[in-house]
Amino acid sequence: MTFSFKGHTVVITGAGGGLGKAYSLLFASRGANIVVNDFNPTAAQKVVDEITKAGGKAVVNTSSVTDGAAVIKSALDAFGGITILINNAGILRDKGFKNMSDAEWDQIQAVHLKGAYSCTKAAWPIFRKQKFGRVVNTASAAGLYGNFGQANYSAAKMGLVTFTKTLAIEGAKYGIKATVIAPMAASAMTETIMPPDMLANLKPDFVAPFVVAVTHPDGPEASGKVYEVGAGYVAEIRWERSKGHVFKTDDTFTPSAVAYAWDKVTNFTNPDYPNSMADSNIQGKLEAARNSPPNKQVIPEVRYNGKTAVITGSGAGLGRSYALLFARLGANVVVNDVSEKNAKAVVDEITKAGGKATAAVCSAEDGDALVKAALDAFGGVHILVANAGILRDKSFTAMTEQEWDAVIAVHLRGTYKSVKAVWPIFQKQKYGRILTTASGVGICKLCCYSTAKAAIIGFTRTLAIEGRKYNILANSIAPSAGTAMTMTVWPQEMVDAFKPDYVAPVVGYLISDVNEDTTGALFEITGGWAAQTRWQRTGGHGFPINKPLTPEAVAAKWKFISDFDNGRATNPSSTQEAIAQIVENFENKSESGNPASDDPVDRDIELVREAKKNVPEPEDYSYSERNVILYNLSIGATEQELRWTFENHEEFTALPTFGVIPQFMAGAGLSLDFLPNFNPAKLLHGEQFLSIKAPIPTSGDLVNETRIIEVLDKGKAAVVTTQVTTKEKKTGTVIFENQSTVFVRGSGGFGGQHVGKDRGPATAVNEPPKRKADAVVEEKTTSTQAALYRLNGDLNPLHARFSLLSHILPEFAAIGGFDKPILHGLCTMGIASKHVLKSFGEFKDVKVRFAGVVYPGETIVTEMWKEGDKVIFVAKTKERGTTVLASAAATLLKPSAPAPKAKL
Repeated sequence: MTFSFKGHTVVITGAGGGLGKAYSLLFASRGANIVVNDFNPTAAQKVVDEITKAGGKAVVNTSSVTDGAAVIKSALDAFGGITILINNAGILRDKGFKNMSDAEWDQIQAVHLKGAYSCTKAAWPIFRKQKFGRVVNTASAAGLYGNFGQANYSAAKMGLVTFTKTLAIEGAKYGIKATVIAPMAASAMTETIMPPDMLANLKPDFVAPFVVAVTHPDGPEASGKVYEVGAGYVAEIRWERSKGHVFKTDDTFTPSAVAYAWDKVTNFTNPDYPNSMADSNIQGKLEAARNSPPNKQVIPEVRYNGKTAVITGSGAGLGRSYALLFARLGANVVVNDVSEKNAKAVVDEITKAGGKATAAVCSAEDGDALVKAALDAFGGVHILVANAGILRDKSFTAMTEQEWDAVIAVHLRGTYKSVKAVWPIFQKQKYGRILTTASGVGICKLCCYSTAKAAIIGFTRTLAIEGRKYNILANSIAPSAGTAMTMTVWPQEMVDAFKPDYVAPVVGYLISDVNEDTTGALFEITGGWAAQTRWQRTGGHGFPINKPLTPEAVAAKWKFISDFDNGRATNPSSTQEAIAQIVENFENKSESGNPASDDPVDRDIELVREAKKNVPEPEDYSYSERNVILYNLSIGATEQELRWTFENHEEFTALPTFGVIPQFMAGAGLSLDFLPNFNPAKLLHGEQFLSIKAPIPTSGDLVNETRIIEVLDKGKAAVVTTQVTTKEKKTGTVIFENQSTVFVRGSGGFGGQHVGKDRGPATAVNEPPKRKADAVVEEKTTSTQAALYRLNGDLNPLHARFSLLSHILPEFAAIGGFDKPILHGLCTMGIASKHVLKSFGEFKDVKVRFAGVVYPGETIVTEMWKEGDKVIFVAKTKERGTTVLASAAATLLKPSAPAPKAKL
């Protein structure tokens, strides 16, 4: 299929050069009418001339993007309509935050944020009426992760991310789709900050095909999603949230309690992926908080003696809770509010309780007044909590320009001005704590409010980068609490239940001296629950950089671009990390006559090539019927299942996953010392694939041949896949083939390939169907299960008495983080695979991803779906609801045969 845009009219802002020009030429070549908007009339006219000379149709528009009505009018006047809007216009005003002027801040917000709003606002009623529209907004890695010297730009670009998500939600029923990209491409803007050799590989022509693909009526589904695009590399990113921790909401919920449990708040084991506030189940978390045991505390208590805290919008709600808590724990507090009555009431409340406070009655935008109040009353300032806000709860269609401007001013500009006032003081004293306020809807939805709140996240991340060397830490929170603001959108019972007091202790920890490391992070907090939210990026797909990229090629690789479940996803935390994967694709070049070379994984670096050459000597494995029985018992076979536990039974056999046992020592003994910074204590078993090639002997002499088949560089980690082929020693018959994938933390960054090969069922995603499981089996493990299973040969002390572990291998204990023995992952695999066998019959291969741990004594629940000759399954713990095996499936030997029953 060829993507044609005949009959479509595309408006492209900032189209006189760079990306905008590339978009214009490509859309025009596909038959679209083009409005080339640019403030430079000469540049715009050159693009139009190029299009018309090639037989296309285009007109110039030189209006400011802040006058969106004038921009869109050009499309209506010239072509009678508009179907696609690309908000691409942008400027840079890079400067360290200390030296940034208000004008440099305001100019960036006007062009990037207000410009995108204004043009989209003008096009929106047309899109709604015709029941079709496409919007592409332009973010940046600086917005997603922060970047030194770009506080203004980071804020605007992150704001556009959530602006786009909101447009996608509101536009869905009208056939309007919105996508946001973070492109990396050479342009007049990036020429000032990138070296020439890098610019040479960052052609706009590698971004334009993606935009064309996602805006076509039949293009891939990308609405409401975020993509990083550059140098032939394309990946999707989304929010990933830790499970977090639930605190009891009583007097023991203090900053000291938060400090005690901080590792649980930031633990990303078994994360989830929020799309809206409803995903948080805040009612359930509040109930869990009420029923939790009293919170444990760190000693000494977290306090703020000698510190002065400025809290904006603290006359009521969350700000008031912060003020009271900080004052109670020794801080001097500046209570800021536009209401003199409210501010003074909080000051009186603090002073009557023996604390120290003063009022600053002014807008949060009057940062100088805030600082003056702190200096006059207490002689200094150490903490800023930017909390002030207003809500204009309107749909994008109903929102006026004045309402947009008001919300942006109070939330975003107010935060900027408050920080701007304290920043030089914090730098000079080499100490400062900043806490900014985003929102759950700033992560997900509500138009202007969410845009402003998301912009604050981008702004804060750059503050964290610039402030780190001055001991200035900056974090953002997305709180949900009953306040005067949420009262307009929440029912009264929610307002009453979700007290601001249930947010304040987490804020209290983040702004304290006890927090020495957490900065640039985002936390969701409500009802006693706190969790961290970060970006997750797919492994994406890299196209060759020495051949033209087409929209059709982008669409053809969409599965790889958008796949979060194939084991290749990463969590970039900085612009540098994000760009690194794009830069890696610079070496991805197609070799004439060799189509396979289009895939970068076909070319290993020298380090990996040498490691693959290092093939160890074959390793023998001899076993008897006793070993088979031991294995069968260790994965839950009972004395009643004689075919698995009695050697004289006529159908005595090994359970099929016995195949992981003969290969274990051979695979585990393979040296990974070639990896940089290799530490065996940082090795995690990620996936296992077992293929059963022949009937399994119940005793015999086998030989294992081991080799490395893949080494991937994931930035902060290496991913190594080894293959062990197990043969009968006498005949050479292959009985088993195992592929084991391990993640080695701290061993990445060596310049290796990051994209893995498709190895069929060994790498299949195996996503469960969206229907009720065809079969569910529960099996309670025993308290001695790990002790029994380890007798098969895996003697890792994590599966024995943990009290011995801290004495024998303290490094494993520290990194493992388990306070009791855990069940072997391969044991869990064996139990779940046995459930597949009992439910659907024999299988010839099985693959699992180890997603969590099972504690001996817990119940494993296996949910199974039959899809043709494959059984897809997921294993969870019943007691904790934790997924322990994911991306799992078994290929059946006889797909239509009924499930066998064990004979006694």
